[in-house]
Amino acid sequence: MTTQMWATVDYDRPGFQTGDICLPHSVHRSAYGVLTIPVAVLSGGPGPTVLLTGGTHGDEYEGPLAIRRLLRTLTPDQVRGRIIALPMLNSPAFRAGLRTSPEDGGNLNRAYPGDASSGPTAAIAHYVSTVLLPMSDFFHDLHAGGASLQYLPFVSMRRSNDAELDASSLEAARVFGSNRILVWDHSPDPRLSTAEANRQRVPSLGGEFGGGGSVSRAGIEIAERGLRRLLVHWGLLGEPLEQVPPGKCYRVAGRDDYVYATSSGVFEPLVDLGDRVAAGALCGRIWSIDDLATVPVDQFFRNGGTVFCLRHPGLAQRGDCLAHLASEFPS
Repeated sequence: MTTQMWATVDYDRPGFQTGDICLPHSVHRSAYGVLTIPVAVLSGGPGPTVLLTGGTHGDEYEGPLAIRRLLRTLTPDQVRGRIIALPMLNSPAFRAGLRTSPEDGGNLNRAYPGDASSGPTAAIAHYVSTVLLPMSDFFHDLHAGGASLQYLPFVSMRRSNDAELDASSLEAARVFGSNRILVWDHSPDPRLSTAEANRQRVPSLGGEFGGGGSVSRAGIEIAERGLRRLLVHWGLLGEPLEQVPPGKCYRVAGRDDYVYATSSGVFEPLVDLGDRVAAGALCGRIWSIDDLATVPVDQFFRNGGTVFCLRHPGLAQRGDCLAHLASEFPS
C-alpha cells in the first residue's frame, strides 16, 4: 500500500527547509487530525544523501540534540549533497517522554519494514522504508539506553552478511571517532531500522550515547563530533578529517551475552559499566519485595566480556534485561 503520509518540505529543493511529515490520525479529540514529525532538509546541490534520525524511542535525547546542534553549524553552501534530518522520528513517543508510542503502544525500532495501513508506529516505519531510505545513500539512527538502561557510549554497525556493505558500514564506524565500536553480530529482531537499511543495502550506523532517560553532555559531544566526521567521510563536507586514535572494536555474539532477570524484585548490581567479567561471574542479585525472609536470587553472566549495559531502574520483573556484555576483537 502507498504511504498515506506526506511532507511539507520539498526533498528536491536546494537550500535549508524545515517542516513536518504528516500522518492522518483520526481520534476523539480530532476527527481530521494529523500527527506531525518535524523534518529538516539541508541541500547544497548534487551529491550523496544522508538520512539522520534520532528519537526513535521517545526517552532518548542525546541523538536528537546532537542532530539539532549539528544543523545549526551548517549552511547549504557548505554541503555537497543533501541531509535529511528527523531528530524526533517517533514524535508521539518523544512528546510523551516514552520509549513506545502513546498512540498505539508500538515500538518503532521493532516495526520495520512497517505497514501503511496499520497504526501510527507501523506507518512511520513504512514511510522510512518506502520513501526515505530509497532516496538515501547513507543512514545513521542514533539511540541511547532510555529510561530502563544505562550504556557505555559507542557507535555501532549491524552485520548483514553482505561483505561489501558490512565493510562500508564498519569503515564509517571507525571514522566516526568513538572510543568504542560495537558490532552487532547477533540481531535479536529483524524489525530494526538498521536491519531494514541492510535489506536495502544502505550503509548504516547506530549507537548508544547515554541512558537512564537523562541527557549526557559527553554523549551529545561524541555524537555531534562523530556526525560531522561522517559528513566529511561520506563526501558532503569538504573540510579536512581530523585524525583520531582508532576506537576499540567489540561484538555482541549472541543471546548468552545478555542477562535476563530470573525473578522479580529490587535488582542490586554487583558490577559497573566497563567492568571486564569472566564467564559465570555474578552480575547482581534480586531481592524480594514481599518476603523479608527470602534469600536474594543471584544473577549470573553466561559469557565473559565487558559490561556495556546495565538496567537503570532498581525494580525489575522476571524477564527484564539486567545487563549485556560485548567482547573485544581485533580491528
